Amino acid sequence: MKEQVFRQLDEIAKPGAILASNTSTLDLNKIASFTKRPGDVIGMHFFSPANVMKLLEVVRGEKTAKDVLTTVMQLAKKIGKTAVVAGVCDGFIGNRMIEQYIRQALFMLEEGALPAQIDRAIEQFGFAMGPFRMSDLAGNDIGWAIRKRRYREQPELHYSRVADRLCEMGRFGQKTGAGWYDYQPGRRDALPSKLVDDMIVAYSKEQGAVRRRIGDEEIVERLVLLLVNEGAKILDEGIAAKASDIDMVYLTGYGFPLWRGGSTLYADTIGLYNVERAMRKYAQQPNDAAWQPAARVSALAASGGRFNA
Repeated sequence: MKEQVFRQLDEIAKPGAILASNTSTLDLNKIASFTKRPGDVIGMHFFSPANVMKLLEVVRGEKTAKDVLTTVMQLAKKIGKTAVVAGVCDGFIGNRMIEQYIRQALFMLEEGALPAQIDRAIEQFGFAMGPFRMSDLAGNDIGWAIRKRRYREQPELHYSRVADRLCEMGRFGQKTGAGWYDYQPGRRDALPSKLVDDMIVAYSKEQGAVRRRIGDEEIVERLVLLLVNEGAKILDEGIAAKASDIDMVYLTGYGFPLWRGGSTLYADTIGLYNVERAMRKYAQQPNDAAWQPAARVSALAASGGRFNA
């Protein structure tokens, strides 16, 4: 196990390595266990581009000392970052939640939607960028690498393979001039791609899926409520200390609309009873088990409570 962790660290240290694809997969507690001062080990997960993005997830290990955590929080303030403390898990807070969001977007492609419609719906809700424009900007090969790891480590976890098909076509996003969208040289405008749309429709047919019209309201509900549910699980597990920390991650790092206050505050606004009812409705779908309401969602729905008391 020690050799595996050091190999991962070596990969991150190599020039040109993709930090975002490796950072959240390292187990900080294992790294700490190989040192003589585990209390001094702490993680700092910057968001790309680090010179622009304000969010910094400060990852606290099981043995991280309080003075070390305090020092890093002060450092974050000095360099102009908004620091949020996260516990150790795959993806920490933000990337763990966004994985469920992306999975749901891919299911909707398979069921009947197209990238431009999904992006337009969530952007009209207020997000700075939809899931497919975001993936093209970050690089579709990053998500592909994560899914390959999931296929090995969690074979029971169902994914639509439509994004794999896109990557097999060499369409990694803006950096290759083609992803979910087409891009003209020197420009970042996302142009809907007939080639990709046709590939998606063909993929649905191969899977035996009967494509249907998916409305914008369903798109927004499915994407946002998956964030709410995964955030609740993160709270239940103690990965985040409070609901407002989750909201701060999404407001400063993922383009969640500021006036909606973040996923947990939005859930409070529409009512946890309504959130749970919608989740149970989507749980009837054959595609995904992620709609089982988190324990905290069910408890708050039953009591009339809120994430943010």
